[in-house]
Amino acid sequence: MGTTLATNLAGARFNGSECTFSVWAPLKERMILHLTESKRQVEMKKDDEGYFSITLKDVKQGAKYFFRPDNEKDYPDPTSFYQPEGVHGPSQVYTHDYEWKDQAWRGLPFKDLILYEVHVGTFTQEGTFEAIIPYLDELYETGINALELMPVSQFSGGRNWGYDGVYPYAVQNTYGGPDGLKRLVDACHQRGIAVFLDVVYNHIGPEGNYLPQYGPYFTDTYCTPWGDAINFDGDWSDGVRDYFCNNALYWFKYFHLDGLRLDAIHMAYDNGAYHFWQYVNDKVKQLQEEVGRPLHMIAESDLNSPRVINPLVIGGYGFTAQWLDDFHHALYVMLDPKGRERYIDFGLIEQLAKAYTDGFVHSGEYVKFRKRKHGVSSAGIPGDKFVAFNLNHDQIGNRIHAERLCVLVNHEKVKLGAAALMLSPYVPMLFMGEEYADQSPFYYFVSHTDPALVEAVRKGRKEEFKDYKGEGESPDPYDEKTFNDSKLKWVKRNEGKHKITLEWHKRLIQLRRSNKAIGNFDKNDITAQVIAQDALVIHRQAVGGSDHVLCLFNFGEQKVRYTMPLGNKKWRKILDSQEVQWSEDGKQKQTLPSLTTSSEEVVIPPTSVIVYEEVR
Repeated sequence: MGTTLATNLAGARFNGSECTFSVWAPLKERMILHLTESKRQVEMKKDDEGYFSITLKDVKQGAKYFFRPDNEKDYPDPTSFYQPEGVHGPSQVYTHDYEWKDQAWRGLPFKDLILYEVHVGTFTQEGTFEAIIPYLDELYETGINALELMPVSQFSGGRNWGYDGVYPYAVQNTYGGPDGLKRLVDACHQRGIAVFLDVVYNHIGPEGNYLPQYGPYFTDTYCTPWGDAINFDGDWSDGVRDYFCNNALYWFKYFHLDGLRLDAIHMAYDNGAYHFWQYVNDKVKQLQEEVGRPLHMIAESDLNSPRVINPLVIGGYGFTAQWLDDFHHALYVMLDPKGRERYIDFGLIEQLAKAYTDGFVHSGEYVKFRKRKHGVSSAGIPGDKFVAFNLNHDQIGNRIHAERLCVLVNHEKVKLGAAALMLSPYVPMLFMGEEYADQSPFYYFVSHTDPALVEAVRKGRKEEFKDYKGEGESPDPYDEKTFNDSKLKWVKRNEGKHKITLEWHKRLIQLRRSNKAIGNFDKNDITAQVIAQDALVIHRQAVGGSDHVLCLFNFGEQKVRYTMPLGNKKWRKILDSQEVQWSEDGKQKQTLPSLTTSSEEVVIPPTSVIVYEEVR
């Protein structure tokens, strides 16, 4: 796999007619390779770094095998590339032979992306990688050019969000395995669509987690919501760091992925001088030079710290970008006043203004939810270092009834929220179906085979929602109906208000790409003016000040008067959510004039957004 690898890649790897099996188990004295179909058992040899290996000439693709640490019990390969029989079954030799058709693909700049988060199991009725392919053309026509797949590493059963994966290198068998993922990536690239994958390096799922049987992958020095932390800085941590670092490189090299989204990076603890995230991003940047196309790394972080996205050369973690939760929270409470019960530290229009101009809303202030001061300023950091959204799997699935925004608020507010996102100086992400206001819930679901674990999950969900008893009961996460109810209703895409919402998103994306001011990520070229308790004006300009745009947002129920900026300028309307083509009932509402001038007063209707560009 080239010079970029942190160390030797373990697993079952073909080299010509030979297959080398390798596994890291530094504290074990012996290791047996057990080829199940031939019942052959072979002693493996250990090196100084704790890797056991053996090379055989008569092994074919598809051969199934276990490893047996200290000759005690058979376990699947921790670096298994495929688990066709699930998390407890044998690993299968997989050669990664695939005839790629994306040789012309050179990737996309991060700033140009419209991300689209997808759960493979619920995006289609079939719930497979290949079942997604027929929908790609419609997504691309909408303006979406980057899929972000929720985790696909092998988990127990066939229904799961993916964050319970236990084989980081193995692609979920029920989704179509590694070949299915490659066919999806290939099809996306041929249509101009990038592919990102959500990966989890802060914990391993509960069922089928046999890593402790091999080595010191975990440490009790730190505690996480999932138990002991991954051992990134303790004794024998070099092998652990390489195991996860190589996994990131593995996805890029063997699956031609364009980016990774790293789950909850603040839960990966490392007190060493060379932080694990620096290590990973350093190696990814080396691989980027080798492959000659951009490889993007997106962090989910709860730190509100620029360190996450600062360059490696100044001590940052070096991520391409990070999710911007503060933007979601500040916007959501303006759209749904009930959201202030959920996000107790948000609710002021000034906070949304700060989210537009600075990024982090909490930048050192006292936060009631955390009972302490939180964050530092991100002012001045370019907008393309952040991913903003109205919905994601967490924001939907962690509600009792898993309602999407379009179920919680009316059509006008759905349009308003979409515009607030697409007109922001950030890289936008939609959750699958959001572009046409799909009303399907996205519940939390599992299909573990361990009854005790299933019961623990049920109790955990009830405990999580104990403060929301007035809202009823959340459905059983183990019930298959819970999973099936979460599947998209794609057929509604071209019906009624769903079609209007879809066309609204198309218009916003087109405007984002064609207007130089809206497409500018420089924070020095954006200002936010609060003009009422529930209204603000975002002033954006192109690099060098050549083009100017005014985005007038009224989140309230009352009209708001606004005087256009001073100066001898004319302003032409390029977007108005009140126009008849965007109306749910087909009736024309109060609209603003198509052309206005400096110092002229306009009246912004309730729950609306209007965009003017300077006439040059």
